[in-house]
Amino acid sequence: MKAVVTVASDGRKSVAEPCLEPCPIERGMRVLGGKWKGSILWHLKDGPVRFNDLTRQLGGASKKMVNQRLKELEAAGLVERRVLSTRPIAVEYAITSFGRSALAVLDQLREWSETQGI
Repeated sequence: MKAVVTVASDGRKSVAEPCLEPCPIERGMRVLGGKWKGSILWHLKDGPVRFNDLTRQLGGASKKMVNQRLKELEAAGLVERRVLSTRPIAVEYAITSFGRSALAVLDQLREWSETQGI
């Protein structure tokens, strides 16, 4: 439902039927928004990637930041973590089918950014 803004005779504005919960765009941004999340998903699109390799591919992101974002993406069901060995610890991350469903949106965002010179 669309919120309707009305203006009273004294110039004061009020909103009829305001949004009481986040709209679909806001909900999507809560899942995909955040520095490095989109880039992480994009780097996982071609197959599983080990943690250190992913960190190298992201360049400007610290290991701590990548680890934090991966945990958030895993909690949201967008990526899955696989332990390859315990000594030394080696893990890889893969995109899930749910995460893969976001790639079209990310590709459109990439195209828009390139077209606009952002």
